[in-house]
Amino acid sequence: MPAFVTFGRILFAVLFLYSGVSHLLGLAATADFIAAKVAIPAPLLPYTTQLEGITGMSTPQMLVIAVGSFEVIAGLMIAFNLATRFFAILLILFVAATTFYFHDFWNQSPPENAKSVVDALKNLSIIGALFVIAGSSRKSRTSESAYGDV
Repeated sequence: MPAFVTFGRILFAVLFLYSGVSHLLGLAATADFIAAKVAIPAPLLPYTTQLEGITGMSTPQMLVIAVGSFEVIAGLMIAFNLATRFFAILLILFVAATTFYFHDFWNQSPPENAKSVVDALKNLSIIGALFVIAGSSRKSRTSESAYGDV
């Protein structure tokens, strides 16, 4: 793999490593932010209540731990080029869901939604980069083209 691609992949993974660690270190603040934006569906409430009783943590706190851990693990896997396609696809779904729930500029009036629009566009660019990572192959392709003489 060319050095530029390896270096770029590592630099790209830093975003998720930093984000995951900051979520884990700022557990209370991130949990409050999640609680303000995400409502637990009614059919899941008995299960979340049971989990809260077992762990002694609120559902938003458990979500922060899960999301922060996922971001760190996915970032490390992309940086070290291990199961890169799998984690890139998972991150595509994660970033799309994050954009939908936390950068909902369509529910805000135009002057106030500028930051959310920029954040949503940034996430769209990240999704594009994740598609490039998922589409790149770890092994070299065969010499025969998949589409023939197109």
